[in-house]
Amino acid sequence: MAEIKRVFDLLKNYEKHFSKEVMVAGKFDGKWKIYSTEDFIHLVNDLSRALAFKGIAKNDKVALMSANRPEWNFCDFGVMQLGAAVVPLYPTLAEQDLQHILKDAEVKMIFVSNAELYAKLRVALDAASSDIPVYSFDRIEGVTCWLDLLEEGKSKGIDLNEYRDAVSEDDLLTLIYTSGTTGKPKGVCLSHLNLMSNVMACQSLFPAEYKVAVSFLPLSHVFERMVVYIYFSLGISVYYAESMDTIIKDINDVKPNGFTTVPRVLEKVYEAIVAKGKALTGIKKGIFFWALDLGLKYKEPLNNSAFYNLQLKIARKLVFVKWQEALGGNVVALISGGAALQERLARVFWAADIPVLEGYGLTETSPVIAVNGTRDDEIRFGTVGKVLSNLEVKIAEDGEVLCKGPSVFKNYYKNEQATADVLDKDGFMHTGDIGELSKDGFLKITDRKKEMFKTSGGKFIAPQALENKFMESVLIAQVMVIGEGRRFPSALIVPAFDQLKSWCKVKGIEWTNKEEIIKLPTVIDKYQREIDRLNTDFGHWEQIKKFILLPKEWTIEASELTPKLSLKRKVILSNNAQDIEALYAEGDSN
Repeated sequence: MAEIKRVFDLLKNYEKHFSKEVMVAGKFDGKWKIYSTEDFIHLVNDLSRALAFKGIAKNDKVALMSANRPEWNFCDFGVMQLGAAVVPLYPTLAEQDLQHILKDAEVKMIFVSNAELYAKLRVALDAASSDIPVYSFDRIEGVTCWLDLLEEGKSKGIDLNEYRDAVSEDDLLTLIYTSGTTGKPKGVCLSHLNLMSNVMACQSLFPAEYKVAVSFLPLSHVFERMVVYIYFSLGISVYYAESMDTIIKDINDVKPNGFTTVPRVLEKVYEAIVAKGKALTGIKKGIFFWALDLGLKYKEPLNNSAFYNLQLKIARKLVFVKWQEALGGNVVALISGGAALQERLARVFWAADIPVLEGYGLTETSPVIAVNGTRDDEIRFGTVGKVLSNLEVKIAEDGEVLCKGPSVFKNYYKNEQATADVLDKDGFMHTGDIGELSKDGFLKITDRKKEMFKTSGGKFIAPQALENKFMESVLIAQVMVIGEGRRFPSALIVPAFDQLKSWCKVKGIEWTNKEEIIKLPTVIDKYQREIDRLNTDFGHWEQIKKFILLPKEWTIEASELTPKLSLKRKVILSNNAQDIEALYAEGDSN
């Protein structure tokens, strides 16, 4: 595959080596619509010709606002073949961010999926008095449908080879705006080389049995987009889930060999499985929790004893086979990214013969820096895996992870100062993460450099380590550690309300509503005991002394989470400022 230097070269490679009936598929109104390799390539080429006729040229920016669906891919490849760049717009972007991105990127054209997103986009365009042409995937009154644009493309005798030949691997492929946790979004410039070097370095993660994938993480984020490029490079068919609400049904329709996910999805799957186990009775319940306890003790494959493996074989036949069946029955590997994966979840899913490969990276690194693999010597729990072979990673004196290599971005768009802040003179990207690197290349991330804080007593607190530990509780859905400049650290906690409701039922506590339940002394006492249990792994100065239970989950829509589900700490602090002040005004804590 040495001839693949630009991302669109993947299409010719796919046609040559993997041509098949289902290259991609999307689900609409409960029915799958499939596209063969031939369909895919024809649609992409027709769109490229139509865009060229409309004046889209090399280095132009074309925005794309849509949930995952095959049209996302068609537009992506149709634009890149002309040497233009796609600017993904998260469907959840706030109006002011939309306006900023459209203006900053100098967008020439926009594709939008449906009426709901078009209405949101229209508000931003009108507010900015912008006349950028918009094309829709669905039929929307007053908007030109992309299918009509395609018809124009079919009739134009435009030689696309002239456009493709003018594109080099160093040319801009995409401009991705990272929302970050503070400030205006910054445009990350990623080239064909950036993405293809990451694709090639990650290909070996996928076992030969991996033939079919389901996709539901947003293609607007570089993680899912790069993985889909890997799927195309290996001839893996991609089925796009209809929505986040239909994921489990869609997975059971497709019976995939795997998918990418974020830890929160795995947490919910685990919680649902445990809830079913608790509903069992007698010997079945005993066997379930024996298997679960065994799974939580799972070590790296080479470190489990013969006796443990014998027990595990029995547990897999009696219990864990049902976990596999719940995910379609054919999973060979899942890939987790976007946030830290709880170690206990990784262990128990591996024990269930559902390997979860935790990785780590940034938009600026296209994105993967390190990732665990499926082979026995490629996995180490508690780490984000081995550093990719084509990257150089080192740990700075202050513990920050630095990365250099072909997948590291060149610059932020029109922002020299921001670029200089993260790229040093030796070409190393300063990730902003604190980590440790073992002699054999496994990377462990311990915290975000900017999120570490100091108490009024001068003690440093690493909130992510505490948060990851507290997320082990099935009663905690979200948690944020606070305490900068305060006497001691505390926590804002969003309960896992389904689990809390089950606990209340067992205890005979009448369920009223979330706001009232979290005020009950018995509930507060239960969470205090959870915190006391989870605090034991930490030094006295960093243990959580007080906490606040919150009735509403943090969301992207409320601007409390980034699109990759990272906490927007300043927003959450601001939204809860009054309660936080009251908490610390209550007096000191031992």
